Amino acid sequence: MFWSWKSDDRFETVLAEFSVDNKDSIRTILDQYLKITWDHSNIGNAPDVVQRINIHLGKLRTGQLLFTSDPNKDAFIFCAWWPWGGGDKISIRIGPSYKKLLDSEKAEKIKRFKGWFGI
Repeated sequence: MFWSWKSDDRFETVLAEFSVDNKDSIRTILDQYLKITWDHSNIGNAPDVVQRINIHLGKLRTGQLLFTSDPNKDAFIFCAWWPWGGGDKISIRIGPSYKKLLDSEKAEKIKRFKGWFGI
């Protein structure tokens, strides 16, 4: 279950793609660290900061998920779970969200975050 990470500059995240055969094990890891799961049916109840991420990512569609750590903190992590139309792969995009930083400070933190993934 090895895959490589790529930068997705469009969303300021890291991106990985994997076979649906691995979805249960990946989902277990995400559930362990990002304890809140949003989908198209409950995203309307999410805090404003999570809703802004959802809008930035293009809004959740059926089958897509958005995992977050605690969005009430000044900094938290999110992960977008996007199954592919063909049904054989899923891509995940993981990124940090910072509430109280200047844009220049956010850029530096995002650069450091991507460095953890070898990007």
